Amino acid sequence: MTNSTQVDLLLSGLGKEDADALYPFMSTFNFEEGDEFGHAGDDVSHLYFVNHGIISAVSMMKDGESAEAYMVGSEGFTGVTAWQVPSKTSVRFYCHLAGSALRIKASKLRELASDSAPLRTALAGYDAALQVELEKSAPCNALHPAAQRFAKWLLRAHDRANGDILFMTQDFLAKMLGVQRSTVNESAQTLARAGAISYSRGRVQIRDRTTLLACACECYLAPEAARAPSG
Repeated sequence: MTNSTQVDLLLSGLGKEDADALYPFMSTFNFEEGDEFGHAGDDVSHLYFVNHGIISAVSMMKDGESAEAYMVGSEGFTGVTAWQVPSKTSVRFYCHLAGSALRIKASKLRELASDSAPLRTALAGYDAALQVELEKSAPCNALHPAAQRFAKWLLRAHDRANGDILFMTQDFLAKMLGVQRSTVNESAQTLARAGAISYSRGRVQIRDRTTLLACACECYLAPEAARAPSG
């Protein structure tokens, strides 16, 4: 049985009865930086509730280009729609900060959710918050400068990391943002000149979060602000 004290923030508010029904069917899934799992078109057989670390859902194009669709930390889980109906994934999951998650079969979570209103409310709340984020992403990517989107991305990663230092290469950031490496370099220099970050050899340090917030576009939402009310 999984220790309920390890569960992510989304499920931490469940009552004892719902928690006791859920945790025996969850197992610990550890992941390292750079781990990948799932391919577009695969059945979503399991869902992963993140305890700590960061998993990105990445959309892959036929020509090899990619961009992050959304980011998951301890506020949520991967494979969102599969808790309601059998689903296929349209993304590949990439782990860019090592951590762990609680893993459960999608079919079992559907069964448990059908019997538990509090569990359904928690899962639906995250679904709703993620939908808001995704609705902002398309116009954001089309209308806002790369430096603003980069600042937003760093804020989201900082929210889910343990500390002010993030390790990520220009190549990785370019793939997450869907831009060229040169654009990442220019954006990093812009944020560094503003005093928001320092960046060198794949090491990003958040030096002034208030400045970084000022540099980001209006689309940034902190995880707690984005989560839909549970009551």
